[in-house]
Amino acid sequence: MIPKLILTDIDGVWTDGGMYYDQTGNEWKRFHTYDGAGVTLAHARGIPVGIITGEDTEIVSRRAKKLNVDFLFQGVRDKLSVAGQLCDRLGISLTDVAYIGDDLPDLPLLKAVGSSGAPSNAVPAVKEIVGYVTSLPGGHGAFRDFVEHLLK
Repeated sequence: MIPKLILTDIDGVWTDGGMYYDQTGNEWKRFHTYDGAGVTLAHARGIPVGIITGEDTEIVSRRAKKLNVDFLFQGVRDKLSVAGQLCDRLGISLTDVAYIGDDLPDLPLLKAVGSSGAPSNAVPAVKEIVGYVTSLPGGHGAFRDFVEHLLK
């Protein structure tokens, strides 16, 4: 199934899940360029991409803007509800959606979507229920790998 919308978590999927802080209070996240190419591949097929994350940082906003991510939801506690509202807005169903996540807060959405995925280093409870586990860990191109899998 080619999805009508691809959604993704950030920390642990586009990043390695680490939180980096320096002595002056700056926070750092490392992103891999491969994941940006995943957005480009989805857009080339006319598929919008959205980020749903529990974190709320300017870093993620900047990355999403740079990559022309279509939807960005930060500070989210109930990812399934947000995804459902977005689907209503777009006139699609959750079964038309693909989602990749890596941790326990992702489980309800992963169970509800038509296609689900996880990075290779996701928690076991997530890897047990998803349709596809990427060959790559979070922060090393897992999102792109998931997109390429969906578009085959």
